[in-house]
Amino acid sequence: MLRIYLLLFCGLFSFAVHADSDVWLLVDTSARKIEVKKGGQTLETLNEIAIGRGGAGLKRHRGDNITPFGNYRIGWVGEKSSFRKFFGLTYPSVEDAEKALKKGIIDRLTYDRIVTAHLFHQIPPQNTPLGGQIGIHGLGSADLRVHKTFDWTHGCIALTNTQIDHLSQLVDTGTVVKIK
Repeated sequence: MLRIYLLLFCGLFSFAVHADSDVWLLVDTSARKIEVKKGGQTLETLNEIAIGRGGAGLKRHRGDNITPFGNYRIGWVGEKSSFRKFFGLTYPSVEDAEKALKKGIIDRLTYDRIVTAHLFHQIPPQNTPLGGQIGIHGLGSADLRVHKTFDWTHGCIALTNTQIDHLSQLVDTGTVVKIK
């Protein structure tokens, strides 16, 4: 129990759930699109997204440029991002941590910190061997031609500035994001 209290005071940030709980995002990395959903209904689709240079799948380590598959929530919103806006995801998930622990990528303490953060609806540690700072963001001043031609992020999901501005009207902290 002392370990949990220590973790709570070691810089983990809490996130509040503000979004419409029925609205969620389905990120289809193969089709390069995000579907904004309410329940089972697709409200709209944002096309021509970019993902990590390493493709999408199971992240192996920090810096692998892979966009992770999994279920996350928007944990924080960075309004002053160099990428216009940044919706930070609650990566790594408990499932990510379990796989990494079994493969020896993270140790038990790191696993416990990730699990505890999720248990208390906090942002999981962002500085683990699995990486962090995975999110959905705009282009900022990046080149739109590059965005439409290449997967260019370090593991995030990128939209145009117009798309990220529009998305910010539909989601908030707590919104579920499923990446497949």
